[in-house]
Amino acid sequence: MKLSADLICDSPTGWLETVMEDFDSFLQDHANCERKASAMAMSFVAKYPDRTEIIPELIETAVEELEHFQEVYSIMEERDVQLPAKMTEDLYVKDLIKTCRTGREERFLDRLLWASVIECRGAERFRLIYEALPQGELKKFYHKLWASEAKHGHIFVKMALTYFDPSQVYPRLEELAEIESNVLKALPLKPALH
Repeated sequence: MKLSADLICDSPTGWLETVMEDFDSFLQDHANCERKASAMAMSFVAKYPDRTEIIPELIETAVEELEHFQEVYSIMEERDVQLPAKMTEDLYVKDLIKTCRTGREERFLDRLLWASVIECRGAERFRLIYEALPQGELKKFYHKLWASEAKHGHIFVKMALTYFDPSQVYPRLEELAEIESNVLKALPLKPALH
């Protein structure tokens, strides 16, 4: 059984160069992304309290993302990098989410599948960062995050399959992966996860 999205395209090589040239700014954005990921997992709990089968895993995911935020913040403290004064809007996520369908069930499915796609893209990008970093604690940290994001990519598809037939899940996942590749290609290069 397939449990994650197949990304249609790789991140552009210029993205990694941009991140490595301004890693402190990347860390600020990464910290914000971890906070948002934790909040997103908890928003499923708030919006779908009747989906009791997945609530424990959503809470676990939210806690794990918050722990990642704590770890990134610790790295920032070591480097004397502060959190930005305000959380910037993530245009990538905004462009993806606006393609969600409007019916309650359709939107629930789309949000779960978008969560999977976003986590899969995060895993791909953390792998690139891991491979580019010199030996040391930072490299080990991004290796750990790469594995964690890949796991989260699987979690959300598994959740979708709890409530929807594979004949609904997989074709929609393919559609969303195609949309994601177009959104990604249109993004300006900046030292940010997305």
